Amino acid sequence: MKLWIAQGFGVGRIPFAPGTFGSLLGLGWFALLLCAQSWLVFGVGVAGGIGLSIWLCGEGEKRLNQKDPGSVVLDEVAAMPLCFAVAMAIAGWHQKQWAGPEYFFSAAHGVQTAGIFALFRLFDILKPWPVRQSQSLPGGLGITMDDVLAAVYVNLVVWGISGLAVR
Repeated sequence: MKLWIAQGFGVGRIPFAPGTFGSLLGLGWFALLLCAQSWLVFGVGVAGGIGLSIWLCGEGEKRLNQKDPGSVVLDEVAAMPLCFAVAMAIAGWHQKQWAGPEYFFSAAHGVQTAGIFALFRLFDILKPWPVRQSQSLPGGLGITMDDVLAAVYVNLVVWGISGLAVR
C-alpha cells in the first residue's frame, strides 16, 4: 500500500514521463485544496503532503531498493500546489477574494496554470542549484526536497513576472 501511494496511486508506473503524470495528479491535489477556500487548509494540506511524501517516498525507495526511483512520484504530487502560492496570493489580491479551482482552471487563466505546470517540470528536469544538490539528502527527504525547491523557483519566476507586469 505504501509503495502504491508513493507511486502516485499507480500513476508512476506509467512507462513514459512518470514525473509529468505525477505532476498532473498534483494539479488535482491543488484543485482539491483550493475547494476549502482557506489559506490555513491550503497550508496544512501542502505541509502535510510534503511530510507524507518524505515518509512514503523514502519507503518506496527502500521497497524498490534503488535511489530515487522514477516510478515514485508522490514528491511531484505534493510539491505541485506549492508552485501556485504566489499566483494564488496575486489572484486573491486582485479579486479581493479567494481564487478557487474555477479561477485557475478556467479558459481565462488556463494558460497561466499551464505555464506554472511547465515551469515546475522544467525546474524539476533541469535541477538548477541547489535543486540537484538537495537530492543527496537521505531517503525521502532527498527525493522530495528537489521538488519543493523546484516549486520555490517557480514562485520566484511568477513573482518576477508579476512584478514586471505591475510596472
